[in-house]
Amino acid sequence: MVLAAHRCGLRPAVGYELNPWLVRLARLYAWRAGCASSVCYHREDLWKVSLRDCYNVSVFLAPSVLPLLEDKLQAELPEGARVVSGRFPLPTWQPVAVVGEGLDRVWAYDIHSGGPTVQASLAPSSVLVPRVPEPQAG
Repeated sequence: MVLAAHRCGLRPAVGYELNPWLVRLARLYAWRAGCASSVCYHREDLWKVSLRDCYNVSVFLAPSVLPLLEDKLQAELPEGARVVSGRFPLPTWQPVAVVGEGLDRVWAYDIHSGGPTVQASLAPSSVLVPRVPEPQAG
């Protein structure tokens, strides 16, 4: 997912994973794609990482932890951030887009001051567009 985010133009593209084998595999894929110097993978616990400066977050986690993830994301992500969840939707948030079918389905959510809400409904074939933070005044 990190490599795909990088290919969509998201910078920096950083991944967190506890399993050392998956971190090595991800680094190998990045190297084979010629992106090893442009993407970064850390063997770190997502629950201990601050997401306060992130405007694009992709997650691929088991459904059992998604309610806890909703709380973390809502508490830490800035307004205007976009979350994309692969394989499983977030349990209580309303997506702004759903793309793909079966195992390849992803759900996109936008963070607003009052929580993630539905914006315009997008067709299933719509492309997910990364969110870019707007310049801060001052």
